[in-house]
Amino acid sequence: MQLVNKVAIITGGAGGIGRGLTTAFVKAGAKVLFVDVSAEAGRSLERELGPAAQFLEIDLALPEAAATIRDAALKAYGRIDVLVNNANASTPAPLLQVDDANLEQVFHSSFLPTLRLMQVCHDALAVAQGSIINFASGAGLSGDPNQGSYAAAKEAIRGITRVAANEWGPEGIRANVICPFALTDGVRWWSEAYPEQAAHALSIVPLRRIGDIETDIAPAVVFFASDASRYITGQTIMVDGGGIKMR
Repeated sequence: MQLVNKVAIITGGAGGIGRGLTTAFVKAGAKVLFVDVSAEAGRSLERELGPAAQFLEIDLALPEAAATIRDAALKAYGRIDVLVNNANASTPAPLLQVDDANLEQVFHSSFLPTLRLMQVCHDALAVAQGSIINFASGAGLSGDPNQGSYAAAKEAIRGITRVAANEWGPEGIRANVICPFALTDGVRWWSEAYPEQAAHALSIVPLRRIGDIETDIAPAVVFFASDASRYITGQTIMVDGGGIKMR
């Protein structure tokens, strides 16, 4: 069990990729505080996983959310070894139609909570020699059409992750980015709304399939949360079947 004796915070942890991550972390031996706005999904998963997983219902857009989450993790488990910033909400739109509402939605659900949680959890992560795993997207790297606000927020997350790797590395904190291509409800919606774009995206994946959350995405995140990745920091890892090859 790769994560025995580790405590993790996972945002957006009750649904989609986050649900898979929360489940995988518990199976790997971690104790998890998982955060989501969906009370029903959160309570259901909490019952399913037992005492190793504690659910916190909170809106990440609230400025005080980050400190509340940190304090809840420390109160429940006494330490923080891993911070996984997975939560995101966004609405696709052509670049000419991107407005303040689009930008506020994704930056307040994704970028700002990521930055705030990194800041407030810094001290605990330094004590634990911990790991930060932030979620970005191939949409930002490839400039996918209709994803202007989403791409902007995700590339901003990649930027602050590299800064954290440089600034906090001497304290023993690692910071990496995962860019997944996973079969989520959002990907299903995107495939139906933009079938030609989705077909092209799949056609350039050498493994010719969309990743499974449980068997393809979660194990990679568990690896970056574990001591097996202790000499890796500041990296963007494409868990996308080879669709984008970083240089």
